[in-house]
Amino acid sequence: MLDWSRHQGATPCGPQRVTFAPDVANALPPEQTAIAPLVHLGVLEIHGQGAVRFLQGQTSAQAELADGRGAPLTCFCTAKGRMLANAQLLRIDAERLWLIMPVERIAPLQAHLGKFAPFYQVTLSARDDLALVGVMGSDAAALSEAESGLTAPRPWQQAGDATLLLLNHPGPVPRRMLIASQEVMTAHWQRLAAKATPVGNAQWCLLDIQAGLAWVGDAHQDAYLPQMFNWEALGGISFKKGCYTGQEVVARAHFRGQVKKRLSRLQCTGDALPAPGDGVEDANGKRQGDVVAAEFDAHGRIELLAVLSTREVAEPLAVAGHPCTPQELPYALERLDPETLFAAS
Repeated sequence: MLDWSRHQGATPCGPQRVTFAPDVANALPPEQTAIAPLVHLGVLEIHGQGAVRFLQGQTSAQAELADGRGAPLTCFCTAKGRMLANAQLLRIDAERLWLIMPVERIAPLQAHLGKFAPFYQVTLSARDDLALVGVMGSDAAALSEAESGLTAPRPWQQAGDATLLLLNHPGPVPRRMLIASQEVMTAHWQRLAAKATPVGNAQWCLLDIQAGLAWVGDAHQDAYLPQMFNWEALGGISFKKGCYTGQEVVARAHFRGQVKKRLSRLQCTGDALPAPGDGVEDANGKRQGDVVAAEFDAHGRIELLAVLSTREVAEPLAVAGHPCTPQELPYALERLDPETLFAAS
């Protein structure tokens, strides 16, 4: 994906980050439509007649909800309920499902799931031949519909097929994701670039932060319960399905109210972005949580997501000595059953 983006004029500017112009990356007003190569994301494919049954025993989602229209959030846990990875689950055809997830976690998850794959006669493969492109801004829906010939789906739904997929992700501005082979996507990119501004993928990552949507990276693996990423509030956990790895711990934490940390939005100032895993301290200098993701916004401020203690703490919180201001999440911290979410859609 990174090599493909270079052919479109992108320049690497950090691990799994590209840019087109350093002063443009996050500075676009929401009414201006932009496109970005999503080089930080990739696709893990599960292929075989037993693909759905295989995933049903491994993932927090009801695998059947990925039916070619619904594309639910999901996660994979250890036996102790800690997340190894989280993803969006797509059905491509009767024997093929895709997991959209951070590219850095694809190989580790493939190795983990590969231990069980032979029992279900499924194969796992990283789809390095695919390109993922984000379309953002007030005209994102219209532009992506016109380019793809597909009707823009509702959030966490998909439209299209393996040739070209269109997804709808929530956020403070409309945004869509297109997925196709690199060869097919090149032609789409060239036409999109004539109508929208190419920007770095930091812009998409900023919108994830503003949407309260966090992804498990290498710094977070085996560290957090799904609820600590607010995953049940986003419809990413089914409490109505059968067993899956880690299910007992995840369910017990929910029904006994034992979630002691939660994903929160913060805003602060500074010249350098905090790194995943950096500490968030209270007014007494005591560590109260960890940074999950951070990006600069259009005003040069740092917006970040952090997993913080749910206890009352001495404020203000600070990261690297910079005071932080809490920001509202765009969703309620309450259980959202995916069965209800997709029944309503």
